[in-house]
Amino acid sequence: MTTTRPTRRLGTPPDPALLDPAERMGVDELRALQLLRLQETLGHAYANVPHYRRAFDAAGVHPDDCHELADLARFPTTSKADLRENYPFGMFAVPREQVRRVHASSGTTGRPTVVGYTEDDIATWATVMARSIRAAGGRAGDVLHNAYGYGLFTGGLGAHYGAEALGCTVVPVSGGMTPRQVQLITDFGPRVIMVTPSYMLAVIDEFEKQGIDPRSSTLQVGIFGAEPWTEQMRQEMEERLDIDAVDIYGLSEVMGPGIAQECVETKDGLHVWEDHFYPEVVDPLTTDVLAEGEQGELLFTSLTKQAMPVIRYRTRDLTRLLPGTARPGMRRIEKITGRTDDMIILRGVNLFPTQIEEVVLRTPGLSPHFSLELTTRGRMDHLTVHVEARPDCPPERRGPAAAEVQKAVKDTVGTSVEVDVVDPETLARSMGKLQRLFDHRARE
Repeated sequence: MTTTRPTRRLGTPPDPALLDPAERMGVDELRALQLLRLQETLGHAYANVPHYRRAFDAAGVHPDDCHELADLARFPTTSKADLRENYPFGMFAVPREQVRRVHASSGTTGRPTVVGYTEDDIATWATVMARSIRAAGGRAGDVLHNAYGYGLFTGGLGAHYGAEALGCTVVPVSGGMTPRQVQLITDFGPRVIMVTPSYMLAVIDEFEKQGIDPRSSTLQVGIFGAEPWTEQMRQEMEERLDIDAVDIYGLSEVMGPGIAQECVETKDGLHVWEDHFYPEVVDPLTTDVLAEGEQGELLFTSLTKQAMPVIRYRTRDLTRLLPGTARPGMRRIEKITGRTDDMIILRGVNLFPTQIEEVVLRTPGLSPHFSLELTTRGRMDHLTVHVEARPDCPPERRGPAAAEVQKAVKDTVGTSVEVDVVDPETLARSMGKLQRLFDHRARE
């Protein structure tokens, strides 16, 4: 016989005595520290990375021109293309012999982007990851089930080192072998799980497939990242698993996971660990810096990285900067629900996969598992939403559910889509970063 805990929605904040000194800093003290570290980083990059020396000189700026934080806007941005053009080690600011670890992207759209870490960089990464896990509700002594992928992807090892630094017992499961994930959660009794949100849904499905109530597990905190996810997805996971579902943000090119973290006591956006990473939000077309509260593209400048500093790195993520709440001195970024390179322009209308997700998750009878297929019909682009029915959805419910999704997308987004409701467990599951969109349009 299984038992369930009461559903929790806002977890308990950590004892203030456990917070890092930077988490307790006032805004003025933090800004002074940021300026000092920014000036050092600009000088380090200019002196040791030929790409930055050329870019700064071409823009007519020098590290000595940075007298206040606002001066950063005068410096050029860095793109993923810049990193690829300097493949493999051209962006390193220290001799290769001082680099203790290398991570890289998958390189599915070209050369992989490579990032390097000195011994101090790895220690910094562990520190911000430990801070993130604690902010999410994790505590020293917890068993932490780490289902992020290990290897060149930064998620697995980033979470692992941070959890150990916090004092957790780490179960380094990585992704895949979903039945085994359920077995180890059942047998080892973890309190915290770290995984992509889409794969967490697959694990929840596996619990139910094995006849185990997911809410009976020992899990209380889920730390989910590596892909955009919505408030509807949070509600789905919290209700089905009875956990606090919190968001973590990171980029391999900037550090890895642990750049920003949602605090369990507020769940109102991700506090940026600004003592190590300086955020800006800019107009995606002009790169003009936007005021706090305006939506645009997120940029990051590393403030403490030795092996590979990044200056004004264009993340392609769309968000807003907001004042701090649970950590008053640290600004928040609004939950990421779209990227400039994820945007679909369908018959002149801008659409993001997360907008479809919001509609699907509030439609009775439909599961969170869906994919988007772009094709060409005649001279027009056409989008089909393939979505699984829930196991308890009767066949006669599928047609009305598809019609509800079509209408809701038309009403909220302003464009027409086709909806195909398929059998449960029909669509492929992702064990890492989820691919929602499959572009099969005819190319001229």
